[in-house]
Amino acid sequence: MVERDELRNAAVGAVVTVVLSFTGFSALLGGGIAGYLQGEPPKRGARVGALSGAIAVLPVVLVLVLGFVLVLGQPAALGVPGGVELAVILFVMFPLLFAVIIGLSAVGGYLGGYLRTETGPPSRDRSYTERG
Repeated sequence: MVERDELRNAAVGAVVTVVLSFTGFSALLGGGIAGYLQGEPPKRGARVGALSGAIAVLPVVLVLVLGFVLVLGQPAALGVPGGVELAVILFVMFPLLFAVIIGLSAVGGYLGGYLRTETGPPSRDRSYTERG
């Protein structure tokens, strides 16, 4: 089950990913910010980063669905673009794109979680006796 903090931090990371989408590493940054904000060990940061990537993919999915509806809604007189090319784009290219975005976000989340545990303020999960 996803907690409220995880979802909020993932949403912040997704917004960063979408806003910085003109860069080649926006998913890495968005996932890193989500993992850092989570303030937990790197594995949990990777989970939040991957969730951030999944949320960031939603606008792409919406545009994909809109384009698919528009292509299917064309009159037959205009002709439908090559079916094989469309199938390759839909079933090969977009899933690979989604996997790259979610994967980079998970790596960024791991790095953000690692950075937070090594250099950031103490995590809220640690007790006062563990802090030394």
